[in-house]
Amino acid sequence: MREEQRDEMKETGGLDLDGIHIMTIIGEIEGHQNAAQGTKTTKYEHMIPDLARVEQDDRIRGVLILINTIGGDVECGLALAELIASLSKPTVSLVLGGSHSIGVPLAVSADYSFIVKSATMMIHPVRTGGTFIGVIQSYRNIEKIQDRITRFISDHSHMKQKEIERLMLAVGEQVKDVGTVLSGEEAVEKGLIDHLGGMKEAFVKLGELCDTASECTK
Repeated sequence: MREEQRDEMKETGGLDLDGIHIMTIIGEIEGHQNAAQGTKTTKYEHMIPDLARVEQDDRIRGVLILINTIGGDVECGLALAELIASLSKPTVSLVLGGSHSIGVPLAVSADYSFIVKSATMMIHPVRTGGTFIGVIQSYRNIEKIQDRITRFISDHSHMKQKEIERLMLAVGEQVKDVGTVLSGEEAVEKGLIDHLGGMKEAFVKLGELCDTASECTK
Protein backbone atom coordinates (compact mmCIF):
# COMPACT_ATOMS: atom_id res chain seq x y z
CA MET A 1 0.00 0.00 0.00
CA ARG A 2 1.38 3.40 -0.99
CA GLU A 3 2.06 6.07 1.63
CA GLU A 4 -0.67 8.36 0.27
CA GLN A 5 -3.19 5.49 0.49
CA ARG A 6 -2.30 4.95 4.15
CA ASP A 7 -2.69 8.66 4.83
CA GLU A 8 -6.09 8.70 3.10
CA MET A 9 -7.34 5.72 5.13
CA LYS A 10 -6.16 7.35 8.35
CA GLU A 11 -7.74 10.71 7.53
CA THR A 12 -11.08 9.76 5.94
CA GLY A 13 -11.43 6.00 6.24
CA GLY A 14 -11.50 5.86 2.43
CA LEU A 15 -9.43 4.01 -0.13
CA ASP A 16 -9.14 4.05 -3.93
CA LEU A 17 -8.91 0.50 -5.25
CA ASP A 18 -8.75 -0.28 -8.98
CA GLY A 19 -11.08 2.54 -9.97
CA ILE A 20 -13.45 2.04 -7.02
CA HIS A 21 -13.49 4.46 -4.09
CA ILE A 22 -14.28 2.65 -0.85
CA MET A 23 -15.86 4.98 1.69
CA THR A 24 -16.55 4.08 5.33
CA ILE A 25 -19.25 5.65 7.51
CA ILE A 26 -18.69 4.31 11.02
CA GLY A 27 -19.37 5.15 14.65
CA GLU A 28 -21.00 8.53 15.24
CA ILE A 29 -21.54 11.13 12.52
CA GLU A 30 -19.60 14.05 13.95
CA GLY A 31 -20.97 17.44 13.00
CA HIS A 32 -20.60 20.99 14.25
CA GLN A 33 -19.37 19.83 17.66
CA ASN A 34 -16.63 17.34 18.51
CA ALA A 35 -17.75 13.98 19.85
CA ALA A 36 -16.61 12.76 23.26
CA GLN A 37 -12.98 11.71 23.51
CA GLY A 38 -12.48 8.09 22.55
CA THR A 39 -15.63 7.96 20.39
CA LYS A 40 -15.26 6.46 16.92
CA THR A 41 -16.54 9.07 14.46
CA THR A 42 -17.07 9.92 10.82
CA LYS A 43 -16.12 13.56 10.39
CA TYR A 44 -18.27 15.35 7.82
CA GLU A 45 -15.63 18.04 7.22
CA HIS A 46 -13.38 15.23 5.93
CA MET A 47 -16.11 13.52 3.92
CA ILE A 48 -17.31 16.59 1.99
CA PRO A 49 -13.99 17.34 0.22
CA ASP A 50 -13.46 13.60 -0.29
CA LEU A 51 -16.81 13.34 -2.11
CA ALA A 52 -15.94 16.39 -4.20
CA ARG A 53 -12.63 14.76 -5.16
CA VAL A 54 -14.43 11.54 -6.12
CA GLU A 55 -16.80 13.45 -8.40
CA GLN A 56 -13.93 15.19 -10.24
CA ASP A 57 -11.45 12.30 -10.44
CA ASP A 58 -11.84 10.57 -13.82
CA ARG A 59 -9.91 7.55 -12.55
CA ILE A 60 -12.74 6.71 -10.13
CA ARG A 61 -15.55 4.77 -11.80
CA GLY A 62 -17.77 4.08 -8.79
CA VAL A 63 -18.14 4.32 -5.01
CA LEU A 64 -18.75 1.57 -2.44
CA ILE A 65 -20.04 2.91 0.90
CA LEU A 66 -19.59 0.63 3.92
CA ILE A 67 -21.86 1.66 6.80
CA ASN A 68 -21.91 0.77 10.49
CA THR A 69 -23.15 3.84 12.35
CA ILE A 70 -25.22 4.72 15.41
CA GLY A 71 -26.25 8.02 13.77
CA GLY A 72 -25.23 11.45 14.98
CA ASP A 73 -25.55 15.05 13.82
CA VAL A 74 -28.77 15.28 11.81
CA GLU A 75 -27.91 18.30 9.63
CA CYS A 76 -24.44 17.04 8.76
CA GLY A 77 -25.59 13.47 8.14
CA LEU A 78 -28.33 14.69 5.82
CA ALA A 79 -25.84 16.93 4.01
CA LEU A 80 -23.58 13.93 3.38
CA ALA A 81 -26.57 11.90 2.16
CA GLU A 82 -27.50 14.65 -0.30
CA LEU A 83 -23.92 14.77 -1.60
CA ILE A 84 -23.80 11.00 -2.13
CA ALA A 85 -27.17 11.07 -3.90
CA SER A 86 -25.96 13.85 -6.23
CA LEU A 87 -22.77 12.08 -7.39
CA SER A 88 -22.63 11.30 -11.10
CA LYS A 89 -20.55 8.16 -10.39
CA PRO A 90 -22.42 4.90 -9.63
CA THR A 91 -22.78 4.28 -5.90
CA VAL A 92 -23.60 1.18 -3.84
CA SER A 93 -24.08 1.10 -0.07
CA LEU A 94 -23.63 -1.89 2.24
CA VAL A 95 -25.00 -1.85 5.80
CA LEU A 96 -22.86 -3.89 8.19
CA GLY A 97 -23.81 -4.11 11.86
CA GLY A 98 -26.25 -1.23 11.80
CA SER A 99 -27.29 2.03 10.21
CA HIS A 100 -29.38 3.86 12.76
CA SER A 101 -31.04 7.26 12.99
CA ILE A 102 -29.47 9.63 10.42
CA GLY A 103 -27.63 6.55 9.12
CA VAL A 104 -30.88 5.54 7.39
CA PRO A 105 -30.78 8.42 4.83
CA LEU A 106 -27.08 7.68 4.30
CA ALA A 107 -27.81 4.02 3.54
CA VAL A 108 -30.52 4.79 0.98
CA SER A 109 -28.66 7.68 -0.67
CA ALA A 110 -26.72 5.31 -2.95
CA ASP A 111 -27.98 4.15 -6.35
CA TYR A 112 -28.37 0.63 -4.94
CA SER A 113 -28.29 -0.59 -1.34
CA PHE A 114 -27.45 -3.88 0.39
CA ILE A 115 -27.72 -5.01 3.99
CA VAL A 116 -26.37 -8.15 5.67
CA LYS A 117 -28.95 -10.35 7.37
CA SER A 118 -27.57 -9.70 10.89
CA ALA A 119 -27.61 -5.90 10.57
CA THR A 120 -30.33 -3.60 11.94
CA MET A 121 -31.72 -0.17 11.12
CA MET A 122 -33.49 2.14 13.55
CA ILE A 123 -36.00 4.79 12.45
CA HIS A 124 -36.99 7.21 15.20
CA PRO A 125 -38.12 10.82 15.67
CA VAL A 126 -35.55 13.62 15.83
CA ARG A 127 -34.23 14.00 19.35
CA THR A 128 -32.77 17.15 20.82
CA GLY A 129 -31.73 18.55 24.17
CA GLY A 130 -30.90 21.82 25.89
CA THR A 131 -32.94 24.90 26.71
CA PHE A 132 -35.91 25.83 24.52
CA ILE A 133 -36.69 29.54 24.15
CA GLY A 134 -40.05 28.89 22.51
CA VAL A 135 -41.51 25.41 22.92
CA ILE A 136 -44.06 25.66 20.09
CA GLN A 137 -41.54 27.17 17.68
CA SER A 138 -38.93 24.55 18.59
CA TYR A 139 -41.46 21.75 18.09
CA ARG A 140 -42.36 23.08 14.64
CA ASN A 141 -38.70 23.25 13.69
CA ILE A 142 -38.25 19.62 14.78
CA GLU A 143 -41.27 18.64 12.71
CA LYS A 144 -39.74 20.34 9.65
CA ILE A 145 -36.44 18.49 10.16
CA GLN A 146 -38.30 15.19 10.47
CA ASP A 147 -40.20 15.94 7.28
CA ARG A 148 -36.94 16.59 5.43
CA ILE A 149 -35.56 13.26 6.63
CA THR A 150 -38.65 11.17 5.85
CA ARG A 151 -39.02 12.83 2.44
CA PHE A 152 -35.40 12.08 1.58
CA ILE A 153 -35.76 8.43 2.65
CA SER A 154 -38.96 8.09 0.62
CA ASP A 155 -37.39 9.70 -2.46
CA HIS A 156 -34.40 7.31 -2.37
CA SER A 157 -36.09 4.04 -1.36
CA HIS A 158 -39.25 2.07 -2.16
CA MET A 159 -41.10 3.20 0.97
CA LYS A 160 -43.88 5.76 1.12
CA GLN A 161 -43.34 8.78 3.37
CA LYS A 162 -46.44 7.95 5.45
CA GLU A 163 -45.08 4.46 6.15
CA ILE A 164 -41.74 5.90 7.28
CA GLU A 165 -43.54 8.35 9.57
CA ARG A 166 -45.60 5.47 11.01
CA LEU A 167 -42.43 3.52 11.83
CA MET A 168 -40.96 6.62 13.49
CA LEU A 169 -43.82 6.74 15.98
CA ALA A 170 -44.53 3.00 16.27
CA VAL A 171 -45.07 1.34 19.63
CA GLY A 172 -44.59 -2.40 19.92
CA GLU A 173 -42.22 -5.23 20.73
CA GLN A 174 -39.56 -3.97 18.28
CA VAL A 175 -39.47 -0.48 19.77
CA LYS A 176 -36.42 0.84 21.56
CA ASP A 177 -37.39 4.16 23.15
CA VAL A 178 -39.65 5.66 20.42
CA GLY A 179 -39.26 4.38 16.91
CA THR A 180 -38.76 1.06 15.16
CA VAL A 181 -35.82 -1.31 14.80
CA LEU A 182 -35.76 -3.29 11.55
CA SER A 183 -33.68 -6.39 10.93
CA GLY A 184 -31.85 -6.75 7.62
CA GLU A 185 -34.61 -8.95 6.21
CA GLU A 186 -37.35 -6.56 7.39
CA ALA A 187 -35.56 -3.56 5.86
CA VAL A 188 -35.61 -5.33 2.49
CA GLU A 189 -39.20 -6.56 2.86
CA LYS A 190 -40.42 -3.03 3.56
CA GLY A 191 -38.52 -1.58 0.60
CA LEU A 192 -36.13 0.49 2.68
CA ILE A 193 -33.07 -1.39 1.36
CA ASP A 194 -32.85 -2.96 -2.10
CA HIS A 195 -31.36 -6.36 -1.36
CA LEU A 196 -29.82 -8.69 1.21
CA GLY A 197 -26.14 -9.26 0.52
CA GLY A 198 -22.56 -8.72 1.57
CA MET A 199 -19.28 -7.57 0.12
CA LYS A 200 -19.32 -9.93 -2.87
CA GLU A 201 -22.82 -8.91 -3.95
CA ALA A 202 -22.06 -5.21 -3.45
CA PHE A 203 -18.94 -5.36 -5.65
CA VAL A 204 -20.75 -7.32 -8.36
CA LYS A 205 -23.62 -4.80 -8.46
CA LEU A 206 -21.25 -1.83 -8.48
CA GLY A 207 -19.35 -3.40 -11.38
CA GLU A 208 -22.61 -3.76 -13.31
CA LEU A 209 -23.54 -0.13 -12.66
CA CYS A 210 -20.08 1.07 -13.68
CA ASP A 211 -20.22 -0.94 -16.91
CA THR A 212 -23.65 0.49 -17.71
CA ALA A 213 -22.43 4.03 -16.99
CA SER A 214 -19.40 3.48 -19.27
CA GLU A 215 -21.63 2.28 -22.09
CA CYS A 216 -23.87 5.34 -21.71
CA THR A 217 -20.93 7.74 -22.04
CA LYS A 218 -19.56 6.17 -25.21
